[in-house]
Amino acid sequence: MTSKTRHIPVMLKEVIENLDIKDNGVYVDATFGNGGYSEAILNARNCKLIAIDRDPSVVSRANELKSIYGNRFDFRAGTFGDISSLVNEKVDGVVFDIGVSSMQLDDDFRGFSFSKEAELDMRMSMKGTTASDIVNTMEEEELANLIYAYGEEKKSRQIAHQIVLYRKNKQITTTTELAEIIYSVLPKKFGQIDPATRTFQAIRIAVNDELNQLKNGLKGASDIVKDGGRIVVVDFHSLEDRIVKFYFNDNASKKVHSSKYGKNCETKTDENKIFSFASKAITPCESEHNTNPRSRSAKLRYAIKRKEK
Repeated sequence: MTSKTRHIPVMLKEVIENLDIKDNGVYVDATFGNGGYSEAILNARNCKLIAIDRDPSVVSRANELKSIYGNRFDFRAGTFGDISSLVNEKVDGVVFDIGVSSMQLDDDFRGFSFSKEAELDMRMSMKGTTASDIVNTMEEEELANLIYAYGEEKKSRQIAHQIVLYRKNKQITTTTELAEIIYSVLPKKFGQIDPATRTFQAIRIAVNDELNQLKNGLKGASDIVKDGGRIVVVDFHSLEDRIVKFYFNDNASKKVHSSKYGKNCETKTDENKIFSFASKAITPCESEHNTNPRSRSAKLRYAIKRKEK
């Protein structure tokens, strides 16, 4: 992997700060990608880092870090939804960077970006159902529901209808071909987000089962993190953030009053919850917005696992 494909990890300072890295700790980068978080964690303290990724293209970068950090770095191929089976030891913290990575977007052959002509693929693992399979075989109503649910696209029914009309004469095989179909419903407007964004997002989420992966990953991380350990999540759109927010908040201790009418009413913590604390959303600073445009929609949330008494 060349330096040209290396990207700036989003909210790196905030990730390192809220992961609360300690010497001799064990941490998991559940979405290794180009290794930005992994490298920063290893440089922050004399700790061990386990990296997970399903994309086979990252192996060369993982081998590079292995050559530098030796036994402190371990790469495990797989999806973060399977984190509890990939990591069979207790760890001090887990970080997730949810969604498509910069290197995948920048790869002309992966089919994630509507701005570059490529085969309509979008598979992070490079295995299984492709985006082309979905747009060429799915029934119109099901396709419309998918685009609406995963892309929050108000024009989902019109877009699905145009896709079905187009494929009657020709299979949709490239990213630009699909984008042009979307533009026939939603024309481009200067200065606005590309109208193909939401539909591409929806299809990518479906191809990679991203929302279920996230739900399973959060549950798995909760199982492997030690008491007092932390889970840090950086996400980029409302569907992901809603899952993270509700999971953390629903499983976080809240202060409850022991007596409503007692003179010396004490406040205690609900000890049946997984987490002792769940943060509110943290957003990138203005300087990061200016230097790293892909950070503009990012939110960071973290939770601290409750310590058993």
